[in-house]
Amino acid sequence: GTRITTQLRSLGSSVDWSRERFTMDEMLSKAVVEAFNRFHEKGLMYRANRLGNWSCALKSAISDIEVDYIDLEGRTFLDVKTHKGNAKDPKGRYEFGTLTSFAYPVEDSEEQLVVATTRLETMLGDTAVAVHPEDPRYKHLHGKFVVHPFNSRRIPIITDAELVDMEFGTGAVKITPAHDPNDYECGKRHKLEFITVLTPDGAINNNGSQFEGMMRYDARIAVEEALKEKGLYKDKVPNKMRLGLCSRSGDILEPMITPQWYVSCAGMAKRSTDAVRNGELTILPKDQEKTWFQWLDNIRDWCVSRQLWWGHQIPAWFATKKSETDVFKTDMAHNDRWIVARSETEALEKAEKLLSCSKDEIELERDEDVLDTWFSSGLFPFSVFGWPEQTDDLKAFYPTSLLETGSDILFFWVARMVMMGLELTDQLPFHTVYLHAMVRDKDGRKMSKSLGNVIDPLEVINGCTLDSLLKKLQGGNLPPKEVAKAQKDQKADFPDGIPECGSDALRFGLLAYTVQGRDINLDIKRVVGYRQFCNKLWNATRFALTFVADFKPTPTLLDDLMASGKMAIRDKFIISRLMAAVDSVNKSFESYVFGEAQATSYKFWLDDLCDVYLETVKPVIKDESESNKDARWAAQATLWLCLETGLRILHPMMPFVTEELWQRLPGRGTLGAEEQPSIMLSPYPTVNAEYVNETAETSMSITMGVIKACRSCRSSYNIANKQLTKFFVKVSGDGEGYIRSQIDDIKTLGKASSVEVNADESSVPRGVGLVVIDDKTSLLMDLTGVVDFAAEIKKLEKSLKQSSIPLEKLEQKMSAPGYATKAKEELKKANEEKADGLRKKIKDIEDAIARFKALAADEAGKP
Repeated sequence: GTRITTQLRSLGSSVDWSRERFTMDEMLSKAVVEAFNRFHEKGLMYRANRLGNWSCALKSAISDIEVDYIDLEGRTFLDVKTHKGNAKDPKGRYEFGTLTSFAYPVEDSEEQLVVATTRLETMLGDTAVAVHPEDPRYKHLHGKFVVHPFNSRRIPIITDAELVDMEFGTGAVKITPAHDPNDYECGKRHKLEFITVLTPDGAINNNGSQFEGMMRYDARIAVEEALKEKGLYKDKVPNKMRLGLCSRSGDILEPMITPQWYVSCAGMAKRSTDAVRNGELTILPKDQEKTWFQWLDNIRDWCVSRQLWWGHQIPAWFATKKSETDVFKTDMAHNDRWIVARSETEALEKAEKLLSCSKDEIELERDEDVLDTWFSSGLFPFSVFGWPEQTDDLKAFYPTSLLETGSDILFFWVARMVMMGLELTDQLPFHTVYLHAMVRDKDGRKMSKSLGNVIDPLEVINGCTLDSLLKKLQGGNLPPKEVAKAQKDQKADFPDGIPECGSDALRFGLLAYTVQGRDINLDIKRVVGYRQFCNKLWNATRFALTFVADFKPTPTLLDDLMASGKMAIRDKFIISRLMAAVDSVNKSFESYVFGEAQATSYKFWLDDLCDVYLETVKPVIKDESESNKDARWAAQATLWLCLETGLRILHPMMPFVTEELWQRLPGRGTLGAEEQPSIMLSPYPTVNAEYVNETAETSMSITMGVIKACRSCRSSYNIANKQLTKFFVKVSGDGEGYIRSQIDDIKTLGKASSVEVNADESSVPRGVGLVVIDDKTSLLMDLTGVVDFAAEIKKLEKSLKQSSIPLEKLEQKMSAPGYATKAKEELKKANEEKADGLRKKIKDIEDAIARFKALAADEAGKP
């Protein structure tokens, strides 16, 4: 019962849990009764006997949007859960996707009229055969009858140009008004008899002659056999078709005529589309507006009654006089006897007026049906505040501002909330709808219990063993075959179970996926990657805190720092990057581009703060000399600001780790009256455009280019980190000034003993490594005494030999007789890729050997 709220709490949802509501609560139930009555009073709620979707598994009507569809390309065998199984199929399945032809005998004639159907059992309810009025083949049959082969019922031959295509099939169409939407409309046009042949659970009823009691698809087989015996069966061919399935039970739906309660939606739907068209209601992403218009512009009346045991019971009573013996609630002729009221007492008063008799003479029977669950859900934005009472909460909090939900319930829920809000409160329940991405499994399949691929957020947060995952499947409702398949998939996807990732990593990972589009194909390995980011954030911040342990921040620290005149370029750079990150994240949040917000914050922390700034200030902060006092204070102030503001940037995305680290920052409790006790209560960072410094960013960009070149050069000569090297930079243009101003940073990050900019050519040694950074900048590294050329050449030659042997063997294999014609394409592609990789590796080694030999020769030739 509390599983969902436990998940939300574990994910860090920050809501007022004291306001938790359930749609069956007394306050919300009162709103449901009131809404039903108001709709009825306005003429929008009515009871009618009409064709609708019927689930034989649920024994209930369902609405149009609760229907899932599958397309069959032709003859297909399917399991039917409500049936015992087809004895003629080894797996007990039933046949679909076929078109069966059979003949009706024409009355008082030897002639036959051939028709075709994909649902042969429905012929038991046929009440007409339609032909086109202009079809010359059947003009002599206009007004005549065919005879039903199983009950001898006379079936009229009618003409209908709207339904019949004389070029399709035989040009004759069987009409079953009680079990087909098109036939239903035809039946109304021609005032045909409507014969229902199914019971609520999908068995043939007493209108089905000798097939009574058979389940519908068993009857399909039996009818075919009986037609063959009578010589009326003609043919069966594969046929493309679409099957409607109940989204709740998975059962194949039947069109059935049943008395149900309906809500007239046309007016409400128009107001809902107008609200989007005139900009009062915003739907994001914008491309969902098209779907919104398509559905609401073509809306049909909403069937709200359900024949289920759980839900809000419909507030309607059937009224009779105790003396009446021929008035039944199932008879639509007495539909006016249904009384909608707010209570049984009120219903009795209304019945007294309706029947013109005393209350003692009246019997009331409440409708046993319940309301569609989306009816009460549609009232949720205002029923939770006590509507229809004008409570203080309703006045304070309604209408709300933003609805965040999944696109899969845009019509189930969102449209109903908007329609019912406008109709019952004359206000939109919210001004913005944000439809989040759907989380699917890593193969793009929708997570569902029937597939056994549902991942519980708690399993990702806390971790889960493979054994626990498999036991969960065994304890579900899947058939044994499906359990075995799902367990096989689980073993392949999670051979070691699901590692503990924590809430922050799951939240951050899901946000990262939102850049892909509407759907998230969730790969747990990627979430594990963001757990590692959490670890990096934790370790880097804890490490950085040691640099500011003796620092005392002030309430106006940022302004104090920027006005101090003590900042180095690196300090100005990181503050500028911080402002850019704040600006970008705020804009991303405002425009609901959460993937961009995640990427920006991730890049700031990893690339700008940890990889660049934190490394450059280590020597500055460690130097506690008096002469370095100002530079050290500026570095500490800048680092403290970046940590504090950076944590606030991240907090909505990673609430737990950021709160923990924020509380550990020095200066807590000393920052004045505006200081908050929790990061949750602190204001979200805002940008100060004055502190964006393009010059500092340009300088750092050029400097980082030099630093990367230093690292690359050192790496190519396998120089250990502890050994510092001497560099020379040749640069033209503005870059010289930038590089000179940040030589200390280059020395720190480039592992340099010294850096000389545009040195005299005579001071540059002959034995140097060279990296061309761009058309204006080159880096040279002094190799004197740094590299043992002979030792490096020896190591490389050994590596060359080790790499050449597998290449030779692979090339022999690829050139063997029959390889080109017999080997699989996948294998040939893999081998070619492997060979290319080995060839590149060998070339790189050969180039390195040549380079070392040339340098060794240069050194040997020095005077």
